[in-house]
Amino acid sequence: MSSETQQIDDSRDEIRERHSEAREELLADSYDHYIGGEWVESVSGETFETRDPTTGEVLAEAQAGNSEDVDRAVEAAWEAYESEWADTDGTKRQRLLTEIADRIEEKRNEIAKIETLDNGKPIREARADVALVADQFRYFAGAARTHGGETVPSGSGKSIQTLREPYGVIGAVVPWNFPLLIASWKLAPALAAGNCVVLKPAEQTPLSVLKVMEEIDDVLPDGVVNVVTGYGEEAGAPLTGHEDVRKVSFTGSTAVGKEVMKAAAENVSDVTLELGGKSPVVVFPDADVQQAVRVMMLAMFYNTGECCTAGTRLFVHEDIYEEFMDAFVESAESLQMGDPLSKDTRLGPKVSEEQVERTLSYVEQAREDGARIVTGGGQPDDDALADGCFVVPTVIDDIDHDSKPVQEEIFGPVEEVFAWSDYDEMMEKANDVDYGLAAGVITNDLPKANRAARDIEAGNIWVNQYNDFPAGQPFGGFKQSGIGREQAEETLDHYSQTKTINMNL
Repeated sequence: MSSETQQIDDSRDEIRERHSEAREELLADSYDHYIGGEWVESVSGETFETRDPTTGEVLAEAQAGNSEDVDRAVEAAWEAYESEWADTDGTKRQRLLTEIADRIEEKRNEIAKIETLDNGKPIREARADVALVADQFRYFAGAARTHGGETVPSGSGKSIQTLREPYGVIGAVVPWNFPLLIASWKLAPALAAGNCVVLKPAEQTPLSVLKVMEEIDDVLPDGVVNVVTGYGEEAGAPLTGHEDVRKVSFTGSTAVGKEVMKAAAENVSDVTLELGGKSPVVVFPDADVQQAVRVMMLAMFYNTGECCTAGTRLFVHEDIYEEFMDAFVESAESLQMGDPLSKDTRLGPKVSEEQVERTLSYVEQAREDGARIVTGGGQPDDDALADGCFVVPTVIDDIDHDSKPVQEEIFGPVEEVFAWSDYDEMMEKANDVDYGLAAGVITNDLPKANRAARDIEAGNIWVNQYNDFPAGQPFGGFKQSGIGREQAEETLDHYSQTKTINMNL
């Protein structure tokens, strides 16, 4: 680890006390499932602990759901759909989704703190996430009134029209890196399209979703949204393979996404999958080096690198490689690492010790493969952070592009850098992974930017910026990074079915 990495000047006791006070203020000791508008325990009576990744302390207990709990939730969702929600028009759905956005904004500070306690992301990033959550509900509130079918021209004198109708009950499974934000990417369009939902949050980070359900309990009819907490095999798998779930929306790893797709195939259920990424960022020789560094700090180290879109493979032209690397490494080493509840923190802990071990195992593999660890490569040498799941910003070069750490998703603050001179050879490498979720291009030359953006095989390309997700911008991947698009008007098509009516008048 480089000795230059910056840490916030807090003691271990100060951090523990700050987190303990926040937990006492914001959290209950235990949380139940939310099914049919009621808070209920698991059929099995089993629970699990969710821990603070900054201190290692237990935050709360949550219900360890299983297939019986999922059955209850799916049944409650269908009852709500058939008794009321199916007849709720777009105008009313718009009002309800707007009210949800209002409630979230009213409690934004509390929700953000809970997200930071449960996930470890810096509070400034958690606040930004919550703002995007509210905006997601507002966007789809408006879309609820405009989503519909069309009239199909016919030369036969017949009348042909299409309708967009909801599936009924959606099963949604969300990950731990953006627990509430990605939940909103599924809940908002599903509800706007007229569906009911059974949601399973990640077992590492269930608390912010449960907090929101407390706040909107009186907004939606009972059973329209249900939340079952628990582990993937016990609760997630029964949900994605449930015979009465007509559509599955999953965000997570590609390996698990393949299993979700197999389970849904047993019932011929539709799927939306947002999966892994190993995104390239291409820096051209004309780029402003300082701007390129600023873009890359966001592309790589936002959310402690726990982003499926993270720009983890960086291709820098040889003409500016040395200058760029000096500035980039200096910026990485100067990132403020510390208590994520502090407004000055830029890099918090990873979500769990398991994820720390996973990240460091890839760094060790790179080292064994002969790569150069330019900076980082371990955990901070700071007693104040000893209780937490911290990994220092890491930059690696002189690494074989075919090696495991380059080809697989690390999901941590680890950047792999390559020098390039020939455009075609560089682009071949940029596309030489199984993923195609996102990418970045940094240049002041518009033709170069346009060419590279078109040549890169990915669903989302940012030019001279990164990780910008305004509502209305379609988000999704190519290749093994998933199926379908989220966040945009076309997302409503993924949460509804086309009915064609052909009338001979």
